[in-house]
Amino acid sequence: MMTMEKIYILDTSAIFSGKFVNINDALLFTSEGVSKEISPGGRDYNTFQYLIGKGLKIIRPSQKSIQKIIKIIEKTGDVQRLSETDIEILAVALEYKDKNEVIIVTDDYSIQNVANVIKIKFEPINQAGITKRFIWVTRCRGCGKKFKDNISICPICGSDTKKIVSKKSDIQ
Repeated sequence: MMTMEKIYILDTSAIFSGKFVNINDALLFTSEGVSKEISPGGRDYNTFQYLIGKGLKIIRPSQKSIQKIIKIIEKTGDVQRLSETDIEILAVALEYKDKNEVIIVTDDYSIQNVANVIKIKFEPINQAGITKRFIWVTRCRGCGKKFKDNISICPICGSDTKKIVSKKSDIQ
């Protein structure tokens, strides 16, 4: 029987925190986007270089995985809450989850929300993790009409819109 490898996928907040998982018992992955967010020089850069020296792999997810994540975040309403780098982190996790135990290390609540939807574990660093899963929609501040699309001006009355939670459920 083959054992699953444990893979920790680090987002930028995990590296900036300087706190991370036991690097001796797992594979460490991150995305190219994270590597671009680490500026040369300083503590964060030194932490990043140390992790690379310990085997941190910088992964470029496939366009297929990125597109799957984009479809999911459009459904959850997290599309405006996640950066390209956040999407990459989720896509990397998606690519490895079937044959490995994958854990995303992040304090980003939207990453945690989407990870829960796609049944990927997450581990917060400095904050408590989410306890509810949210589905977001856009609501007009004027007429109250709700939209699944991310629009900033209501096509009905011309008022500004805002994101609201339309559905929440307990994390399982």
